[in-house]
Amino acid sequence: MNSEMLTFLLYFVALIGVVFHFYLKDKQRTLIGVVFHFYLKDKQRNQEDFFLGGRRMGPWVTALSAQASDMSAWLLMGLPGSILAFGFGQIWIGIGLALGTAANWILCARRLRVFSEEADDSITIPQFLANRFDADSKALQVICAFIFLFAYTIYVASAFVAGTTVFGTLFPGISTTLAMVIFALLIVFYTIFGGFTAVCWTDFFQGMLMMIALMAVPITVILTRQPLDTSLLSHVYEYTDATTGQVVTCDFGSGIFSASWQEIATGLAWGLGYFGMPHIIVRFMSIEKPAEIKKSSTIAIIWVVISLGCACLIAYMGRMLVADELLPEGMQKLVFIAMARKYFPPALSGLLLAAIIAASVSTADSQLLVASSSFTADLYSIFRKNVSEKEGVMVGRIVVVVIAIIAYLIASSRGAGAQAIMNLVENAWGAFGASFGPVIILSLFWREFNYKGAIAGIVVGFIVDLGWLFGGLTASTGVYELLPGFICGMVAAFIVAMLTPTLDKERAVFDKSRERDEKLA
Repeated sequence: MNSEMLTFLLYFVALIGVVFHFYLKDKQRTLIGVVFHFYLKDKQRNQEDFFLGGRRMGPWVTALSAQASDMSAWLLMGLPGSILAFGFGQIWIGIGLALGTAANWILCARRLRVFSEEADDSITIPQFLANRFDADSKALQVICAFIFLFAYTIYVASAFVAGTTVFGTLFPGISTTLAMVIFALLIVFYTIFGGFTAVCWTDFFQGMLMMIALMAVPITVILTRQPLDTSLLSHVYEYTDATTGQVVTCDFGSGIFSASWQEIATGLAWGLGYFGMPHIIVRFMSIEKPAEIKKSSTIAIIWVVISLGCACLIAYMGRMLVADELLPEGMQKLVFIAMARKYFPPALSGLLLAAIIAASVSTADSQLLVASSSFTADLYSIFRKNVSEKEGVMVGRIVVVVIAIIAYLIASSRGAGAQAIMNLVENAWGAFGASFGPVIILSLFWREFNYKGAIAGIVVGFIVDLGWLFGGLTASTGVYELLPGFICGMVAAFIVAMLTPTLDKERAVFDKSRERDEKLA
């Protein structure tokens, strides 16, 4: 076993250690306690502990876990690979994400923390929306839960693809199937046994590792004075996509401001997705004190600007340093791996490759946890009344396993093609942003917004997003489906709320929450 593999494996040992620390905390820390954990008093005492960490997260953990769960391996593989292959226009995605992150933290974070607590101490986004309007109907929660299960299964599949790629790169003797199974079992294991607190803390460390890894590559290239021949940017590469059989042209382009209006609009539209991304905004609900949101937002914005900027630099430098090795084979997603191996000794490159797994795990675990919490709190509890806390946690753990199995089937059917990661993330991100983004914004800022408007916004946004994608309009117009979905969802929510009466009870939670929020401002 070489030093690269050893460093990589040691990372996983540390990761599993964190899980056991939180799972066995307040238990007998003995081998007997590990083996017979189901018979011992579970640390996850109730659903709020398991799904929201009991609202006890600090500002640093909240910020970095939110951003780590946000970016996934897409940040180290999908985005740099897309920029490497298709040029400056793809950088607008990074710009849109940076602006969206800042807007979400500044405008929505503290309000959602306050509003969710005032709305009957809601622990999921569907619960918050239903309680925000003091609704008797469960229709909104059911609709939300089904969208969660649909979109999160696709999202988790993208993490499986990325994790499989790294395992296959480090251990070429392992089959793709075995690599994916190992990665899936790892994620399921510590999501089930760790719960929200363990997920947040592992995401905190993984967020740090991701940023350090992203910074290390361009800094090393600069410090070692690697020759960067800008004439290589104009080289055009072609490869045959293994999945579709089509010839793909990789043209870097001439500059960021020479990008087409479709690329600019699509890139900026990615930022809109943040307002409706449950696994990110649920972090706002978990922080211990609303007053700490300001510190968290500063940390998160700095993290995302540095990380996205470095990802773009890696692609830019990679076009001049490793493009000849990757693009003729359509392997642009490996640009970070190729650069890490080219400029670092094996022990350090193993740690940098672990950052990709960290990114995949930190997103997949959060998504599995939010999806399972939504199913348990918003679907299961409707059909089975008076669910005990212990039963609720157990059902949530079972759902984690079921979603992981379906995600595995999707990931294995899509393979590890060059665009598989990017496409899967695009599809899930668009569905969430279009469905929930407009409704979250209106519920936090518009007193007259009502329950019927919320249902209309979610349903229309989701349908338009999927219709635009599967109707071929994304491909034919070059405009990301999230943009029309978000706009139509916002318009539908506004019009229906204007045309239907807003009840006093629907205003009550808003008034009480706004009054508390203004005192904290």
